[in-house]
Amino acid sequence: MTDLCEGGMDDLWSIAVVLLQVWFSVMIGFIMIPAMFGLSLGVTSVYIQILVKILEWATLRIERGHRERSTLPVPAPLPFGLIQREGGSMEQEMGELRRYRTQSISRGEFALSDSFYFYIKGLESIVDDQVTQRFSSEELVSWNLLTRTNHNFHYISLRLTVIWGLGVIIRYCVLFPLRITLAIIGLTWLVIGTTLVGFLPNKRLKNWLSELVHLMCYRICARGLSATIQYHNKENKPQKGGICVANHTSPIDIVILANDGCYAMVGQSHGGLMGVIQRSMVRSCPHVWFERSEMRDRNAVTSRLRAHVAAKTNLPILIFPEGTCINNTSVMMFKKGSFEIGGTIYPVAIKYDPRFGDAFWNSAKYNMVNYLLRMMTSWAIVVNVWYLPPMTRREGEDAAQFANRVKSAIAHQGGLLDMAWDGSLKRAKVKEEFKEQQQKMYSSMVMGKKAPANA
Repeated sequence: MTDLCEGGMDDLWSIAVVLLQVWFSVMIGFIMIPAMFGLSLGVTSVYIQILVKILEWATLRIERGHRERSTLPVPAPLPFGLIQREGGSMEQEMGELRRYRTQSISRGEFALSDSFYFYIKGLESIVDDQVTQRFSSEELVSWNLLTRTNHNFHYISLRLTVIWGLGVIIRYCVLFPLRITLAIIGLTWLVIGTTLVGFLPNKRLKNWLSELVHLMCYRICARGLSATIQYHNKENKPQKGGICVANHTSPIDIVILANDGCYAMVGQSHGGLMGVIQRSMVRSCPHVWFERSEMRDRNAVTSRLRAHVAAKTNLPILIFPEGTCINNTSVMMFKKGSFEIGGTIYPVAIKYDPRFGDAFWNSAKYNMVNYLLRMMTSWAIVVNVWYLPPMTRREGEDAAQFANRVKSAIAHQGGLLDMAWDGSLKRAKVKEEFKEQQQKMYSSMVMGKKAPANA
């Protein structure tokens, strides 16, 4: 009996070893090697096409289920919130309110109806705040068969429930182990490869090998997310000695951009595993890591970045001027510090397809581990990247105006809402200067003066 048990265990171990060999052979031969050289066998494209068909069927099934259960139509989520805002200036909107008065009022005179403007704006902010909703996941038009849902997406039919259950098994039992393995291999190779390259003398060979190692590692990590990335206008790709600025949705924005070219990263030095990765990367490539004390010194940061840009052989710096992650619907205020450095700015617009997974990192709700778990158990990451023509400061244009011009170009290209609010409102209260700007604008209107340019 003992011999039989031992024989059975040996058979199980043999089967497990064979399965592991097949697993790693398929992963290395069909995923890793093509990814390292920027090739694709078309498997991901077929997978995305199948997903699109399944999601379209699920959407139709949900709509039919609602029609069968209720005579009332189900309202679709509005793309820009509950309230339709005209987007006019304070003077224009107050002018509309004043038109309802029986007597005409000239510019430079107070009107009691002006108070209704502030009353309306206050109610709009209470009912449908345009700012804070940018720090939560964007609403989907239809269910994507993932866990995240809203009140319209509940039990509809047995077939839909079975499809959802099969999706859970595929995502957690097949895709997740594959993706976590690829991520571990990619990060391990990044640490080992950059450390070895760092021992070479500073010559062309070192720079070439460093870029090669970085590209290979980021491409493996991108495959670990089942990322399908479409790059547009590649003739405008950031060049060495320049500054690449992009809207920021997720920490994986770096992987998405670095999958198509190498960049010098800018950020704060960390400890632990992140610190190990940072120290290994900087050995082979001039990344710019700051200590916590330096991050508070604006002049020190600007000086180091200027020194990097001045060397035209250095990789372009990658900066996210919003300073925080926004939910893939908008672009918020760009910090002007990135535009005071000088040099050429290469704007890049990034737009994720929310049907296949929510790429937005809500740092107030999820830590990094939970976020990466959600990413690796989503269907896929589908994203469009647009390289915009390079931009430089115009004569007489200050850094804030230049930042706003670049931000508007990115928002227009990516189909995102262009917002003037500061992304730091995610964790801080509204600054007094914003309140004062509104007061100054109204005061200038009442006094008959021209409003300040920065208002």
